[in-house]
Amino acid sequence: MSRKDRKFLGMLTPSSNTTLEPVTARMLAGVPEVSAHFGRFRVTEISLSDKGLGQFDLQPMLDAADLLADAGCHSICWNGTSAGWLGFDRDRELCGAIERRTKIPACSSVLALAEIFRLAGVTRFGLVTPYSDDVQQAICANFAREGFECTGERHLGIRVNFDFSEVEPAAIAAMVREVARSRPQAITVFCTNMDGASLAEELERETGIPVYDTIATAVWNSLRACGVDPGRVQGWGRLFRELK
Repeated sequence: MSRKDRKFLGMLTPSSNTTLEPVTARMLAGVPEVSAHFGRFRVTEISLSDKGLGQFDLQPMLDAADLLADAGCHSICWNGTSAGWLGFDRDRELCGAIERRTKIPACSSVLALAEIFRLAGVTRFGLVTPYSDDVQQAICANFAREGFECTGERHLGIRVNFDFSEVEPAAIAAMVREVARSRPQAITVFCTNMDGASLAEELERETGIPVYDTIATAVWNSLRACGVDPGRVQGWGRLFRELK
């Protein structure tokens, strides 16, 4: 396959994340001309401390984006959820800076999720995360500022980023089922180091509610940004079947 026929998705990745890369590769397995390429920057702790917040300064993220640009990526996505507690404008600022610097379309997991909610007419959602109480509260408040009401939430109180990847599928599914009792219009598994994407099809059949995992939202928007139909991703939930 020649270069002109290939599409390269650039993904900015927390350094301690071990989930999003294999899940993304599996998600794209049926789209052979598309491949994902990852640039890391240091993130080890999710908290509202100065150390925790400082990990998401723009410069390290822009440096990682520069290296993805060297690979000729057709899009660059911040595959992480920090705008949930920092505010959505932080990702808008980041994406604008990446585009000015690299001339490549940029997106993020969180901004993609907001767009998905708007396309699907979602105003009430359920939230599943591994995060601490204060981070969870900040996420709910920032979604409310964007016009999205959290009707039910579950979280695990974990701060170490690596540990998110060790949350068992059964625990994720249990949280989704609990949140579904609040009858939201959609549920998000909001952490790109916790694999809710692999559970989406099963949980959607069981609950009747769309499950939007933030690894999946990153892939969905990255494909759109480089002109590939997201509907070609099959078996990963209603997001890819219903929203284009």
